[in-house]
This record gives sequence, structure tokens and C-alpha cells, in this order.
Amino acid sequence: MNIHDQTITMLRNYFQSFGENPAKAKIVTRAIYKEHITDFSQITTLSATIRQKLAEDFSFTNLTLITKSETQDTSKYLFGLADGHTIETVLMKHNYGNGVCISTQVGCNMNCVFCESGKLKKVRNLETHEMVQQLLYIRDVLQIPVSHVVLMGIGEPFDNYDNTMAFIDIVTEQAGIDIATRHVTISTSGITPRIIEYANRPVLNSLAISLHAPNDELRNQLMPINKAYPLAPLIEAAKLYTQKSGKKITFAYIMIKDLNDTPDCARQLATLLKDINCYVNLIPYNKTRSTHYEPSSWERIHEFWALLKENGIKVTVRREFGGDMNAACGQLSSDYKGEI
Repeated sequence: MNIHDQTITMLRNYFQSFGENPAKAKIVTRAIYKEHITDFSQITTLSATIRQKLAEDFSFTNLTLITKSETQDTSKYLFGLADGHTIETVLMKHNYGNGVCISTQVGCNMNCVFCESGKLKKVRNLETHEMVQQLLYIRDVLQIPVSHVVLMGIGEPFDNYDNTMAFIDIVTEQAGIDIATRHVTISTSGITPRIIEYANRPVLNSLAISLHAPNDELRNQLMPINKAYPLAPLIEAAKLYTQKSGKKITFAYIMIKDLNDTPDCARQLATLLKDINCYVNLIPYNKTRSTHYEPSSWERIHEFWALLKENGIKVTVRREFGGDMNAACGQLSSDYKGEI
């Protein structure tokens, strides 16, 4: 079993299972994530017997870096997994700190028509340690400080719910990686039952829902998941999250030329979201290798933005990272062929 699969609660239960003080879980967690140990023999505050048992029960393994691409503000990493599959992770350098975009699955079952990742088809969920190690590679191996995490890479986080929740617990644990709860964002295409389940957790991170259409007819066309989880219950789940968390929810909206960027779409969107504590993040569409869509013009994006503002909706336009190297929103694809 990989040690990076273990939340501090899991480690407490582990120690209790053979009669040891569960407080040792905090010692192990601090050693791994703050002292950066890579061998249990380095935890000298534990007895030799405990260190030996840890070494017998848990392993340290890491992702393998295959290749990376870089621009001034973005780096994209292609990692190899133990079973031969690959995933991609993106580092984004902001003026307020460094953010890491984490993948949660090998492939994706959501099949959103504008997204390159959705063309891969889901192979399997990532294990918790495979998610944690994307972050640790950047923070520990490359020694780049990380202040923000977004689960917006390849895969649907709520389709890998248990591992995603364990990842979040590890990342936000004060004795561990210790990233602020509000600086960890989960992005979902809208698996309504999981949003409701998540909203009832005791501590909530930032949440973003990929909306991309103001009505069911258009969203069915763009996002097949809408046929299973249509807009009305999705919006109710979003309201539950805002009530439970006290936080604004983000609705991501990709601007695709002559499809979902019309003034009428803007007005419909404003009506749909008028009673929700939210803001809309307009995303200029990023062309991919396998779709025929075109990005909206900046004039159309500004018009859409202005109509939302006029109707009382808080709205921003996302600054894009990595569009020139297929690292931006909707462009990630781990089907490595040696050309990245």
C-alpha cells in the first residue's frame, strides 16, 4: 500500500489497530509532507520497531516524468504510471502564487464535445497517491512552492469521489501539505448526487461547475451528462452547496462561436442563475486537435460579459494558461505519442 494513499485519519486507525498511540499518525504525516522524508528509517522520533512495521506495510513510489513543456507562465508534465498509462499535470504561475492543475482519472467518461480529454474514454480512476504525487513532484522534486490546487485536469473528480476526498484531506491537512481549504477547487461537470453528498461534508473547498449552456437543449448537445443530471436539479444542488458552505460557487462557461455565445444565451444564463450566490467565469474556447468549434471573438465575449453584469450576475473572464502548448482548459490529452 502506498503511504501517499493515507489520510491522517486512516493513519490514526492504522496505529490503533495494533494498540499504538494514534498520535503517531501526526508524526508520520509531518515527516512525510513537511520534512520530506522518503524512507521510514528517517523518522527517528519513532521506535525502530514502529519504523520497521511502517516499512513492511507501506511503500514510497513516485510517478515517472516522461516529458515536460514550458512557457513563461505555464509548465505541462506528462507522467507515467506504474501500469503504463499516462496523465498530465499543469503548473500555472500566477502573481499571487503557483497553482497546480491535477488529473483525477486516466481518461474521462463525460464526453463533453468541446474537450480533448473526453475523447480518451475512461480507463480507470487514479488512486489517491497518484493524485498526491502530481503535486509532490512539483513541490518536492522540482522544489517549486505551491499555494493553490485545482482539480481540473483529465477526468471527472466526482466520478472518482472517494479518492478525490482523500486527496483533499491530505492536501489540506495542517500537519501535512497544508494548503488552505479555500485554495483547493474541485471542478465538476455536474454529477448532481455527488455535489449533494459533497455539500454535506463538514469542511468544504471551493467548487466550480462546468455549465457551458443556459438551457437543457443546448447543454444536452455539449455535455451528455446533462441527460442524466439536467439543469433544474443541478442548480438546486449548487444552491445547497452555497447554503452549507457560505461560499460563492463558480459556474464555468466556455465561449464557443455562434453556439452558446449569443445575447439570448447571456440573458437565459442570467435568469437561470439569478437566485444563486455565484459568479460566472467566462472561458475563451481553446481549439483542440479533434473538434471543429471556433472561439468567440473578444467583442462577443465582452458583449456577453456586459449583459450578465447588467442583469446582476458577477462575472469574470478567465486568464488562460498554456493554450499554445495544449495545456489550457479542455486541451489536456494523455495519449502520448512522443510529440509533446
